Amino acid sequence: MENPQWICKKFDELTTAELYNIMKLRSQVFVVEQNCVYLDADDKDLCAYHLFTYNNSKIAAYARLLAPNVSYAEASIGRVLTSPFYRKKGFGKLLMYEAMKNTQEIYNTTSIKIGAQLYLQKFYEGLGFTQTSAEYDEDGIPHIEMELKR
Repeated sequence: MENPQWICKKFDELTTAELYNIMKLRSQVFVVEQNCVYLDADDKDLCAYHLFTYNNSKIAAYARLLAPNVSYAEASIGRVLTSPFYRKKGFGKLLMYEAMKNTQEIYNTTSIKIGAQLYLQKFYEGLGFTQTSAEYDEDGIPHIEMELKR
């Protein structure tokens, strides 16, 4: 998919079907695939913007955009994922470009912080993020904090 159509909605603008498909995909990737038992519905969804795109009527990529002082002092992007069916097709990079653009516009900021899984460090560095913390464990998965400043 060369030019995905991105949807960016506040929580209360999501349809029940969109919310169901988002939560189902997040559980599939973060809980089942990564074998990580944690409570995904963490109340941050209620104040977030939800960015996603469909391909063949299934969500192909998703990210959650958060205002400053929700996860970090800076605005942040989290729950970044590409559906297993659409990996290695460029959705991850397109998703992050769209997420960075939307986060900067919505929250009028030049700084974005993320908690990145360590194995994705080079991917995020390629997008302009730099490491800002030591490695830490989150739910059994090595992570680092990274920041983008523009």
